[in-house]
Amino acid sequence: MTDQYTPPSGPPGPPRTAVVTGAGRGIGRHLALALAGHGFDVALLGRTAARLEETAEEVRAAGRRAVVAAVDLVDPEATRAAAATVAEALGGVGLLVNNAGVIEEREAAFADDDVADVWRVVEGTLRPPMNVTHALLGGMLARGGGRVVQVNSGFGHRAGPAYTGYQVGKGALARFTSALDAQYRDRGIRAFDLAPGVVPTDMSTRMPMHRGRTEWTPVEAVTGLLLAIADGRLDRLSGRFLRAGADTVEALVAHADEIVAADARRLRLVPYGPDDPLGA
Repeated sequence: MTDQYTPPSGPPGPPRTAVVTGAGRGIGRHLALALAGHGFDVALLGRTAARLEETAEEVRAAGRRAVVAAVDLVDPEATRAAAATVAEALGGVGLLVNNAGVIEEREAAFADDDVADVWRVVEGTLRPPMNVTHALLGGMLARGGGRVVQVNSGFGHRAGPAYTGYQVGKGALARFTSALDAQYRDRGIRAFDLAPGVVPTDMSTRMPMHRGRTEWTPVEAVTGLLLAIADGRLDRLSGRFLRAGADTVEALVAHADEIVAADARRLRLVPYGPDDPLGA
């Protein structure tokens, strides 16, 4: 956990309140606790109330408020109600971390997989962040801004031999991030794709592709990037993809001009050369 947050001098930004989905275990729990240690009050959303309450107790032990809402985030009406409840309890939400997600039951190529399970993963990857963001975005806009972080994956940009639904869902999530940036940047919204790398969690350690892995992404690399986003240090990179374990905050800040000038770190069509009519 990080040291307690010391507010910076200067004009106030979005409220230091956060919603973290899938916060009962794994990366979501680590993100919620890091934010609490950094001075955020945190709302925890997910399916399992008991696990969310365990995380909430740790948030409170860090001296911050915690609000819990057990909800099926695929359900838009239930999500809207839960989001309204936690937003009221927190007095507004300045940061949304869309972490909740699922993966296929089997590691298989598309033709060998169950298409119903593939679709379950597409829906479970994309609908929760869309539902929660839609429920909270109006409040952020009314207060003049906020930040949205999508926990994404390299699979959203790079095709692989298995987990088709996960790839499709994460790719769509990256497009959702860039759409939010295009539509609401001028109104104070900053949106980011944050890929955590391969952190040892219940999900990642069960995946056959990681069997025997000895090198994992330290969770501190993920929380470090999240806290930099939360503090506004990476606002220039809104709409773009950041990867824990490869990116550092210092390098991203140092190369921000190059990234923006090249319009890099976005899901995009790559032209074949300067004469490509689709390159404009």
